[in-house]
Amino acid sequence: MTKKILIPTDFSKNAWNAITFATSLFKNQNCVFYLMNSYSINEFDIGDIKASEFGVTSIDKANNLSKQELKKTLETLKSLNPDVKHTFKTISEYGAPIDVMKSTISKKDLELVIMGTKGRNNHSGTFFGSNTVTAMEEIRNCPVLGVPMDVKLGTLNEIVFPTNYEDSYKKRELAQLVQIAIKHESEICVLYVDPQKELSANQKANMEVLSECLEGSKFSFHHLSSTNRSLAVRSFVESRESKLVAMVNRKHGFFEKIFTTPMVKDLGMFDKVPLLVMHNLRN
Repeated sequence: MTKKILIPTDFSKNAWNAITFATSLFKNQNCVFYLMNSYSINEFDIGDIKASEFGVTSIDKANNLSKQELKKTLETLKSLNPDVKHTFKTISEYGAPIDVMKSTISKKDLELVIMGTKGRNNHSGTFFGSNTVTAMEEIRNCPVLGVPMDVKLGTLNEIVFPTNYEDSYKKRELAQLVQIAIKHESEICVLYVDPQKELSANQKANMEVLSECLEGSKFSFHHLSSTNRSLAVRSFVESRESKLVAMVNRKHGFFEKIFTTPMVKDLGMFDKVPLLVMHNLRN
């Protein structure tokens, strides 16, 4: 079955890195990659060309420049990526990035978004840009994989999946996680962080359901005794040199809260490790 993947780009170095990461992640697998650029004359900025320099045909010029940059990106990508199982298509559309992403996912029935964690206009001191955080929050029918600057795929030895076992999962919620793990023969390390190791009856039941959801992949269960979950996850990931963190966002506003408060200091691993965000499909 052919995978259909959306890769938003603003033509920044981070966006390009996300593209090459995506093609490596699904090497030798039938995929259609949709390279998407959204533009607006208020925020438009490609190279040294500013919206203020445009005349009455601002939108047309912005559209033409967007298409030109997509064409250049596509030509470069095809010259560097000889994978015959990969097909690339481009989308240039006027509008806010999140709106264009949502409409494209719906119209094309896409199953995964892969994007850089920061764009051209984000501050260097932040781990996640505003577009990435918004995508992880608002795109709830499709997982989003955020790829930090300069991170290369390498060997995907293991994927860390933090959980508190308070909620049950469904196979379709974790489908992309399992598929990636099987393809790369990665171990999914289910990580429970809590001062108490003993699980309640409900947590044990949810743990069993999770095991069923992960069937087909290699997985293991781990416990760390700590009251600081974010630091515990970071320590676990760094000590084992894990290559990917996956989690389910069950609460609206969760990522906005984390990535806009001092808590981000505890999550510094995400400037080195990609983050796969899935959603509770019942919300």
